[in-house]
Amino acid sequence: MPNNYIRTLVYQFRDVFERKIGVIDENGFIISPSNPKEIDASVESILEKCAEANTIYHFAGCTFLSFGNQKTEYITFASGDDDEALRCCRALGVSVGGVKALYDEKYDRGNFVKNIILDNILPGDIYAKARELNIAQDAARVIFNVSKENLSADEMSVRGIIEGLYPDSEKDFVITIDSENIVLVKEVEENISHEKLENIAKTIFDNLQSEALITVTVGIGTVVKGVPELAKSYKEAQIAIEVGRAFDEEKNVINYENLGIGRLIYQMPTTLCELFLSEVFKTGSIDSLDRETLLTIQKFFENNLNVSETSRQLYVHRNTLVYRLDKVQKITGLDLRILDHAIVFKVAMMVKKYLNNSQSRY
Repeated sequence: MPNNYIRTLVYQFRDVFERKIGVIDENGFIISPSNPKEIDASVESILEKCAEANTIYHFAGCTFLSFGNQKTEYITFASGDDDEALRCCRALGVSVGGVKALYDEKYDRGNFVKNIILDNILPGDIYAKARELNIAQDAARVIFNVSKENLSADEMSVRGIIEGLYPDSEKDFVITIDSENIVLVKEVEENISHEKLENIAKTIFDNLQSEALITVTVGIGTVVKGVPELAKSYKEAQIAIEVGRAFDEEKNVINYENLGIGRLIYQMPTTLCELFLSEVFKTGSIDSLDRETLLTIQKFFENNLNVSETSRQLYVHRNTLVYRLDKVQKITGLDLRILDHAIVFKVAMMVKKYLNNSQSRY
């Protein structure tokens, strides 16, 4: 447990008891508002005298009391050798022990969940440990992966904001995975809608952007039931971010269940993607199409292959649109007015974008 937690308690107790007080941790570090030079000079001797728990020791006008499970974990001290000094030591020791227990429980719970997410714990040990840490085993949970390059520089700000949004530490966990990823493990309703999940992710994104001026990408895994399944939701949230970056860089909230065909393309080897493009476009490449034609194709797909609606939105005559579609057919051999051809072309465009983004990352 960080010593700043203990230091806060020591300063509070000083005002209550109006005595020179402090705590010595198991490494001999003295936490005290005053500067007890004599105690500091003899700290090794004090640790030896108080090596066993519940040892009372008087030295340099102070009372020392050790705490721990058989072996001393920390020692409290107060000026004086009377009963009041001993009561002060006991009160301070009990308070430190309570804070330490709460901190250790929180840390152990978070570390346990992190090990599940990263597949660092045997499946047979998960349920026993979950019971020990009072973690509900059959609750529905989902993982939100908050990702940004060099996120470690803003880790404390990101964690603080997310924990402020979802402060129920009994149900929700905020865990740092590495220098680029922090996850929120959130307990949710089993039948929660995609819209509500995306609203949670948008809330995280908006608060980080407005309060900390940090722009992140939030990947959403699927809702899982059972503690061991958290690793599955985490992998899906990771894939959501990777696929989103490959196919839609402007999107900041990406739900794994909305990835569609992009998920399949992402899992294909690049060599297979290149082979697919070469087989589809035997007569001409996508690169042969100019920007105006590509914009026309995009609008045509957005309007479900409707020629009239597409020409209206592009402010062009119907015959002009037909001419452009004929031009695409002549170059690529695919008539986008035919559904099967349109599907092949749409997939090919996604594969091409995936390859371009993959090459730019390496």
